[in-house]
Amino acid sequence: MAQLIEVDKNKCNLSYTCVRVCPAKAIKISGKHAEIMPERCVGCGNCVTVCSQEAIFYRSDKRKVQDLILAESKVAVICDPAISGEFIDVTDYRKFVGMLRALGFDYVTDMSFGVDLVACKNKALIDQSEGKFFITSKCPTIVKYIEKQEPELIENLMPVIPPYIAMAKVVRKKYGENIKLVYLTACTAAKDDVKSFNGTDGQIESVLTFTELRALFAEKMITESSVAFSEFDPPFGKKGGLFPISHGMFQAVDIHQSLLEANILITEGRDNFLQALKEFKGDLQLNEHLDLFYCKGCIMGPGMSKSGKKYLRRSRVIKFVEKRMKAFDEIAWKKERDSFADLDLSRSYRIKDLRLPMPTEEQVEGVLRDMGKTKVKDMLGCGACGYSTCKEFAIAHWQGLTTYEQCYTYSNKKLQSVVVDMNVANKELRHAQLALKESEKLAKQEELAAKESAEVLTIMLNKLRAGVVIVDENLKVIESNARFVDMMGEDAREIAEVIPGLKSADLPSLVEFHRLFASVLKSGQDVINRDEKFGDSILNVSVFTIKKNEIVGGIIRDLETPEVRREEIINRARSVIRENLETVQQIAFLLGESASKTEKTLNSIIEAQKLGEHGGGK
Repeated sequence: MAQLIEVDKNKCNLSYTCVRVCPAKAIKISGKHAEIMPERCVGCGNCVTVCSQEAIFYRSDKRKVQDLILAESKVAVICDPAISGEFIDVTDYRKFVGMLRALGFDYVTDMSFGVDLVACKNKALIDQSEGKFFITSKCPTIVKYIEKQEPELIENLMPVIPPYIAMAKVVRKKYGENIKLVYLTACTAAKDDVKSFNGTDGQIESVLTFTELRALFAEKMITESSVAFSEFDPPFGKKGGLFPISHGMFQAVDIHQSLLEANILITEGRDNFLQALKEFKGDLQLNEHLDLFYCKGCIMGPGMSKSGKKYLRRSRVIKFVEKRMKAFDEIAWKKERDSFADLDLSRSYRIKDLRLPMPTEEQVEGVLRDMGKTKVKDMLGCGACGYSTCKEFAIAHWQGLTTYEQCYTYSNKKLQSVVVDMNVANKELRHAQLALKESEKLAKQEELAAKESAEVLTIMLNKLRAGVVIVDENLKVIESNARFVDMMGEDAREIAEVIPGLKSADLPSLVEFHRLFASVLKSGQDVINRDEKFGDSILNVSVFTIKKNEIVGGIIRDLETPEVRREEIINRARSVIRENLETVQQIAFLLGESASKTEKTLNSIIEAQKLGEHGGGK
């Protein structure tokens, strides 16, 4: 089953109003929204009532009730006496009963008889208390709060079931144990409280608030003008109809409190009940019985329409009881009361201690110090965070229930710091924007110059008679001229019409001698004047490095074209002549050296001969 109260994260605006009114510290701030902690929640519904964004809602039982009505079992509805304060727009209560029957309920009963039984039981316990002081258990929120937050007071809780459970026992005894029961109320806490009595003769299958009931009437288009008068099914209550207002339950058993005779303290509202419990368990104990309403009477419960006025509702409840009392049959009432004297109205409680550990004074001061609250003047206690004092907030933060951002002064100081930082950042940003604009201007100029250079380069490349292609390390074409495209054939020309210069084309798909380019990319050694066969032509290919291992260029000439052929013949003739001249020069050099040596040898011989002749003459 879904939890009782939930938050719509998309609607929450973090006003912290819900935190302020929660008596059980069951709401924490999680990220950017409030979050209900179901194990701590006491179901009071205050957070639902005060949320202006309607971001908090309680579990609806409308569908469950409709399913019960459509099932085979008989279904009875138990009406909280607060109906007379809620449905002031219905002119006669008998029309209201008729509207409930039109919804499909087999029996429509008034809880006031159950109130009478519980009031009598409470009076008996108070009369026999012998110095022990009780806290009435009619309000499920009060009971849940004591079980979870004030477990030491459980022994003081009146061991009596709430009136709606008492009435459930009455209806089940009177109309059959297999009957299904629905409780109509202004109390959201009752939706979970009835689960404590599952499996007993006081079991209630579903709880429907008055606002949910109004929605069902609207869906089924049921109005008072569409139904006939109808009376509640018995048994009928006496003064139990005063239950929804302060002191109403004890009025049912004629306990009239004067200031001099009072021994029952009756109070209502969140702050009053918390203060009453505080004083009840204090060192100077409040020696009185406590009759507490969490809400300002059930007539102001969270299941009532939000637009209602308290004192108008109070007046309607009283007038309704007055009207019923005019035709009241005291004898019949006593007879009915006695017939249910054997009902077990007792109950027990379970300690569910959810009190949070308390920090030391040093730890509290540490939290306050982290928030920048080191002096008394810093402790504003403005309540904007949801806690009445800065110390309470610090305790809640240590307990993991709050974030520093909930504190107005902390957030304001942080905001001011952020504003200063933002001003500095904005100033730096403006400088950066100016520098960026200047950079963009220079970049555009450079881009324009590069574009112009590229256009000039393309024009120059296309003027060359030789084919030119430039490729990257992946043998993708970076640039090529028109002559290269023409050399590659018809397919290349069709591609060039769509992609000028064959940019990004794969060189291996264009030429078979792509390995020359791959070799130069890898080795960095240029390849000059390599003849390669390409179709019916002989191409003269030179590949050279532009950027080592990254970009190479190739110059390709078709040796079959007349102009290239003539140029190549001339170049090669010149090369042959140059080589022959070099050979002749080498021969001449060698011959010159040989002639010189011969001449020297011959001259030596002649000189020697001359010397010989002169010597012989002597």
